[in-house]
Amino acid sequence: MTSSRSYIARALYEWILDNDCTPYILVDAHRRGVEVPQEYVKDGQIVLNISPTAVRAINIGNDYIMFDGRFGGRALTITVPIPALMAIYAQENGQGMVFEAEPLEDQEEPEAVQAEVVEDEPPSPPKKPGRPHLKVVK
Repeated sequence: MTSSRSYIARALYEWILDNDCTPYILVDAHRRGVEVPQEYVKDGQIVLNISPTAVRAINIGNDYIMFDGRFGGRALTITVPIPALMAIYAQENGQGMVFEAEPLEDQEEPEAVQAEVVEDEPPSPPKKPGRPHLKVVK
């Protein structure tokens, strides 16, 4: 299954706005694909105000959060891959969610090494799922 992080982030963003609060995100600025102004990064993290009054053209997609913002008078397009999203919360009261750290992506291997991988045995056919069942938990 795909990660639920982007779906939860979209829902919390709407919830925070519906309650007249300011949505902030905490981002791991050293993850691959993160495009943020490095002069504002502290301890490898950056906090960004993503309210509609602070940013333009925000898109919280399944893979990235992207928006246009201004930093020190410069217009920038900010890109935050979903695995780099550490938290989303309301600035006024801190309500929101902190996400578990996702494992770092494996380093890309050169294509020549990947092409040399040979399987000794063919993969086994997938097992047929059994009947679903529920347990009573007391």
